Amino acid sequence: MTEITRVPLLPIAKGSLAKLWIGAIVAIAAGAALAWFAMPSMVSVKTIKAGEGPSPTLSDVAIIKYKGMLKDGTVFDQQEQAPMPLQGVIPGFSKALMQMQAGGKYRIVIPAKLGYGDRQVGPIPANSDLTFDIELHEFMPMEQFQQRMAMMRQMQQMQQGQQGQQGRGGPGAGADMPPSAPVQ
Repeated sequence: MTEITRVPLLPIAKGSLAKLWIGAIVAIAAGAALAWFAMPSMVSVKTIKAGEGPSPTLSDVAIIKYKGMLKDGTVFDQQEQAPMPLQGVIPGFSKALMQMQAGGKYRIVIPAKLGYGDRQVGPIPANSDLTFDIELHEFMPMEQFQQRMAMMRQMQQMQQGQQGQQGRGGPGAGADMPPSAPVQ
């Protein structure tokens, strides 16, 4: 019985196998380089002083002290007690805050793509990488923050009302009037 399906293998030329392996390595290296350059920009978070406990989530509001700087060191913004809703800030800022813990101090670098991108915002030029020094004082769910703010507004209104009464006849007003007659 003869075998009709047999295909004879031709011998491989000298050096062809090495060329095949070199070609495979070059293709892998090119793919790795392409993947490296296509990788999204990352936020750099450097811990200066570690905090404690859990980290904020996207639905939280963080109370922070911060100083924002451009690459050349120019300060463009700073605050001592700033409430930052994680859903209401630039993407890089919320990503960084979700890596922090209360009581900690951090330095973050946000690439332009995760900052304001190609838009100029106030003193921040377009395509600027941003650096922030941040102290995370505390964080809480948005609902708790809104309740706290409502209570603070009520207290301020009460204080303003008391000050207004003192000026318009509150305690001490009418000192020139004679005492009223005793009630019988």
